[in-house]
Amino acid sequence: MSILSKKSNIVLAATDVSKQVSSQEGKLTILDKVSFTITAGESVAIVGSSGAGKSTLLALLAGLDLPTGGRVELNGIDLASLDEDGRALLRAAHVGFVFQSFHLVPSLNALENVMLPLELTGVEDAREKARDILKQVGLENRWSHYPAQLSGGEKQRIAIARAFATEPAVLFADEPTGNLDSRTGERIVDLLFKLNQASSTTLVLVTHDEVLAGRCDRIIGLEAGRLQRDSQAAA
Repeated sequence: MSILSKKSNIVLAATDVSKQVSSQEGKLTILDKVSFTITAGESVAIVGSSGAGKSTLLALLAGLDLPTGGRVELNGIDLASLDEDGRALLRAAHVGFVFQSFHLVPSLNALENVMLPLELTGVEDAREKARDILKQVGLENRWSHYPAQLSGGEKQRIAIARAFATEPAVLFADEPTGNLDSRTGERIVDLLFKLNQASSTTLVLVTHDEVLAGRCDRIIGLEAGRLQRDSQAAA
């Protein structure tokens, strides 16, 4: 059964989420009592200037890190109630990631990179599914190429294919066009939203690009670690 309950459409809930780290000057507050909810199928952009806490918030929502205050819930499950292995299993089965720096495995070709999360979750026809999604992102003829042989746009398409391969309930994208030129970035964004709409995945997108953010259903704005904006994106 999916981690997503059929009784509730709230996928993610942040309640008074705070994050502090130690520094030479003492305690440094990165996030300060941030609260919001995200519903199933919603696309949400997290925006803010550099150092606002965007990537830290994404890491907390994905269970890659734990808050020092407040709580983060995935469909009512407090991520802090799971140990590290439990959170890793949850991510493997229900969460996808797209990063600015692609994070492809250099020793694996394109097909093998997409197959990896499928094999880790025990999917029997991993190769066939990986080939199918490579076709969806227009790289069926590049399946045998390694990351070093691919352009930045091709690498990000592989990363997007890998992220969607397991049909995740939630997809987190952290500055997915940050390392791409504007034209390639536009194509990557079109692909990301096309696949997201087709799969009805909940998309949480960290970006400094207000145009990209405007393509989401909703915008959450951070400033100096505090929630300053939570509104529907302009039509």
